[in-house]
Amino acid sequence: MRLWSESWVNGDRIPVRCAAGKPDGAGGATFSDNLNPHLAWSDAPPGTKSFALICHDFDVPSRGDDVNRSDREVPQDLPRVDFFHWVLVDLPPGLHLIHEGEFSRGFTARGKSGPATLHGARHGINDYTGWFAGDAQMAGDYFGYDGPFPPFNDSLVHHYVFTLYALACERAPVEGRFTGAQARAAIYPHVLAEATYSGTYTLNKRLLG
Repeated sequence: MRLWSESWVNGDRIPVRCAAGKPDGAGGATFSDNLNPHLAWSDAPPGTKSFALICHDFDVPSRGDDVNRSDREVPQDLPRVDFFHWVLVDLPPGLHLIHEGEFSRGFTARGKSGPATLHGARHGINDYTGWFAGDAQMAGDYFGYDGPFPPFNDSLVHHYVFTLYALACERAPVEGRFTGAQARAAIYPHVLAEATYSGTYTLNKRLLG
């Protein structure tokens, strides 16, 4: 199975328009266009009854002590954890293309609605749900796609992996308000094939040059 995008070349920097955050010109960051990227796929195996799509960043700091502080950088050797940016299940087997901006245009305070979405599919919540949980102005369930917004002072360039799964089930075995980790574990026994496409992103002024 093959997965590709017209939004950027595999392994290169994700365009600012597909990110949730962008440089603010003063060394910090502000919200960006937050367009979901174009994605297309082919060569799904026989027996595919649905697709699932998950995007995660595996470079997120495991502690927030140094995050977004202008007087220091987040150390490279700090242990890193997964952060899920997009959790999408029940895409129909006849679908082979997601247009740029089809599922997301702009960053929505308190999160986009869900789980029901286009093409009869369902969105899980992404990890901005936990990130903003303590913020009275932003707290909510963040369904669907919300793109890269790494700490503006992180010394590590972040990597974002989009994984498409061809599944042997018509409906993923998750219900209600589900996370990326829950979806990935639930679909694992039903995976016939998978394909990945990745990109990088940073908001660190020093690394941007």
